[in-house]
Amino acid sequence: GIIPVSAHVPIDDMVKDIEGSVAAYKTIGCKYIAVPYVTEERRPGAEKWDETVAAINEIGAAAKDMGLTLLYHNHDFEFAKLENGQCGLDYLYENVPADLLQTELDQCWLKYAGYDPVEYLQKYSGRSPVVHLKDFYVQGEQEGDPYALIGLDEGEKKANTAFEFRPLGHGLQDVPSIIAAAEAAGSKWLVVEQDNPSMGKTPFESV
Repeated sequence: GIIPVSAHVPIDDMVKDIEGSVAAYKTIGCKYIAVPYVTEERRPGAEKWDETVAAINEIGAAAKDMGLTLLYHNHDFEFAKLENGQCGLDYLYENVPADLLQTELDQCWLKYAGYDPVEYLQKYSGRSPVVHLKDFYVQGEQEGDPYALIGLDEGEKKANTAFEFRPLGHGLQDVPSIIAAAEAAGSKWLVVEQDNPSMGKTPFESV
């Protein structure tokens, strides 16, 4: 009886067979399909950025035709500034129509990038059906790569404990304010994501 709300599907897998990828998740009852992460060459300002935006338009159109909604799940690198001074995430949402692409704002990476999660939910009110709730803690100057903590070692090992994921409500996030903003924005689902636990807790204890 579990509802399959959404699926994170690598963009390269979807590009190989857009209609087949979307159809597979429609078959199991997903309402949403999300681009979960993009590799360096696909990021804002990189060589395949324009190609990525075009692909997202195409995937979004296929999803719409099949009755699903495409989402984009951000990290912190989408906030890199483009030549026009606009951050990559805003450029993406400006260049893919809202009926083809909705947000899946990851509150951890929003705050880690220096942005206010509440303000971003207000900014994309009506376009944020699924919200990723995640908490973390940072102390002092960050060294190393926090992505090593989620199994994405991009060539740099984490050198200290300045960054750690924490159970929801035990880190830097103002969780009640985020939930209130999500409700006001018309969000339908709050998805709690717990990456590698800290504070000596197991995943189940974190839940």
